[in-house]
Formats: sequence, structure tokens, C-alpha cells
Amino acid sequence: MEQEITGRVHSTESFGAVDGPGIRFLIFLSGCRMRCRYCHNPDTWDPAGGQEMTAKQLLDRAERYRSYWGKTGGITVSGGEPLLQIGFLLQLFRGAKERGIHTALDTAAQPFTREEPFFSRFAELMALTDLVLLDLKEIRPDSHRALTGWGNENILDCARYLSDIGKPVWIRHVLVPGVTDTDEDLKALGDFIATLKNVERTEVLPYHSMGEAKWERLGIPYTLHGVQPPAEDRVRNAEKLLNRK
Repeated sequence: MEQEITGRVHSTESFGAVDGPGIRFLIFLSGCRMRCRYCHNPDTWDPAGGQEMTAKQLLDRAERYRSYWGKTGGITVSGGEPLLQIGFLLQLFRGAKERGIHTALDTAAQPFTREEPFFSRFAELMALTDLVLLDLKEIRPDSHRALTGWGNENILDCARYLSDIGKPVWIRHVLVPGVTDTDEDLKALGDFIATLKNVERTEVLPYHSMGEAKWERLGIPYTLHGVQPPAEDRVRNAEKLLNRK
């Protein structure tokens, strides 16, 4: 029998309506290596933060709300970056499948690699995952590094792998005026998305500054102070450029 392990859980939400199909029980895991300038949950960055919980404890809590899920709902695991706790994710999603629960993974894929032991564990995880919500922040590696502190070569490789195995994916892109909204980069990102065979939906998420207060409380300089949400026409423009299949 596999030894039960615990995960570091930042928080949960009972009635998520935008992070996957139907009504979702949302699980936010602690720990993230990227430092996205617009992150609205910097309090999830600390890998030692949150509360230790087992997969069974989380699934028991989630199932209290199962009557609200209907035929399409289930659980969505986000972060932080949930793939940093891939061993715990495997236990959680294996338990979910045993209970007949739809599983969605919300990830930026930053730790993805084809090296072992990660790659075999990721392949095992994908067999237990019904949907991946993949956050593509920038298409150019230099822009991605300026935005997050990390390059994106492995993230784009993850997107290609998910396409190769036919795993259903929703692409997400946060639109930040003056940062991630140039037509040139949006066209390039749209060209990349068009090469993928598994994308069910591409979502443009307008930037907001609601997380700025958290940065202030944590004593972290917020470099997007004063940036306003994108105008509606810029959101529509991005949707058009990214959805060109």
C-alpha cells in the first residue's frame, strides 16, 4: 500500500464557477517559484506555508458540496504552482478518480521537464487528470523572464506534450496593458496556440490590481502600481488574435 503523504494547502473555496466546467471545489496549494508581477496571491509563494492535509481529508471536504456540482463539476487544484507537490497531487487525483470526481489542474507548468523522475510522474498524473488549465503568460522567453523571473521554454514544451497526448486544455493569458498586450506578441502566441491539437478554449483574463494590497502587507514592492485594467476593445482584440484556429 502506498504511504499516505500530506500536502501544503493554502486554502480552499467551495463554489468556484470559472476554473473548469460546472461548479468546482477549488484547492490552492502552497509554493511557487515564479514571481509574476501581477500575481494576486503572493501569499501562496511560500512552499512551507499553508496547512498540512492528506488527500482523504481534502476529498472528504470537497464531497460535502458534491450535490452542487451537477454532471460537469468536480475539483480544481491550483496554487501557487501545484506541480511542485506532484507526489501529493498523484494521491489526490488517484483518490478523486476512485470516487468518480472530475479533476482539473490549473498550472503554469514552470517545473515541467522531460527528465526523470518528474516526467514519468507527470505522465502518470495526466492519466488521472481530465482537464488542464494552462497559463501561458508570454510567448517570448525574454519577455517571460522579465514578467516572472523565469524563462518559458519548458512551459511551451509542456504545451506541446499535452497536445501530443491529446489531453484537453484550456489556455489562459492575463492581459496587462503595456506588458502582455502588444499585438506582435499576441499574434505570436496565437500562432503557437494554433499548432496545438488539444485546445478546447482560450481565455483572456483582464489584469486587475486586487492583489496589490497583499504585496504591501508582505512588504514586497509592487511594480505595476497605477496600471489600469485593459479597455474592452483591447480584450476583444486579444481574444481575436489568440483564437485563430
